[in-house]
Amino acid sequence: MVASLSAARPRLDRLDSGRDTEDLAADLIEAWSATEGALRSIMGGSALAGQPLIGALRQKNLLSLDQAHALLEFLAARDRAQRTEYRPTTGDIAAAREGFAKLEHGIIAQQMGTPSLADTSMFATVKSPVSSRAQAPDTAPAADTVVRRRRPIPLFIPVLLLLVIAGFAAWYFITRDGIPGGVASGIAAYNAGRLDMARGEFEVAARKNDKLALPHIWLGRVARDQREDAQAARELATAERLEPGNPLVHREIGAFHLARGRYNEARERYVRALQLDPTDKNAQGWLACALTRLGRTDQAQTWLNHAGPGDWTRCASAPAVQPALPPG
Repeated sequence: MVASLSAARPRLDRLDSGRDTEDLAADLIEAWSATEGALRSIMGGSALAGQPLIGALRQKNLLSLDQAHALLEFLAARDRAQRTEYRPTTGDIAAAREGFAKLEHGIIAQQMGTPSLADTSMFATVKSPVSSRAQAPDTAPAADTVVRRRRPIPLFIPVLLLLVIAGFAAWYFITRDGIPGGVASGIAAYNAGRLDMARGEFEVAARKNDKLALPHIWLGRVARDQREDAQAARELATAERLEPGNPLVHREIGAFHLARGRYNEARERYVRALQLDPTDKNAQGWLACALTRLGRTDQAQTWLNHAGPGDWTRCASAPAVQPALPPG
């Protein structure tokens, strides 16, 4: 698939509004033909072309909704360029570049490695959601130095303690391991591949626990699996609003950006996750991946050494796909 895209890249690179309009139209047509070849390879071979091909890929969940829309705009630009009286515009060039870029990032992310959309191991060590906590005061209140006589404990206090213990026991069995029951059943459905059922469970859990980020993190993950990037972004934004100090929120947003080829945004989120939880091996490993994709190989190796081997290793050993950014 990457080889098929490589055939289209020279045509995309030549697209420039300053060129002769006939040459520009020819490049648009050739660039789409090469891109269409890559789309057919994603299908494993197909006689389909144009909109039916994009629709079939979307139906099989091989393209995100965002990718499909961008490619349809690219196709429309190609169709206009085929008319002999038409003069391609800067909008046509932008549509072609955006459609190609979104497809390219998706294919590179798949082949070079990104956090698996179906990987629930990243939650294995999360026994309960980590909320932002207020810092402890620098100084404790002064101890009371006045010695008072002990008074007899009122009879209602042991009864109150028993009620508290009973309430805690009930809470524990409803939210075992600190995970609300709706989230736990949603995870079970997710692991069984029942994404629609999982989505329903997480939505119920989100309504019942409206201050908790974890259901929205999982809703974002389901949306990513179903290639609904806009919905995934909304759920992750909600998770961040609810628990801005939760490292898991930032790690999942980093994974979202990494899968979309937004490597600098991914780097920033993994750095934030590690500021909140320096021991997070997943964040360390995928930060190494993001840094590698940005061409910052020395820094990537440092974080890879911290993380050790993992799913991120293949990504972190792949070549950069865009120029390095200045350190910062």
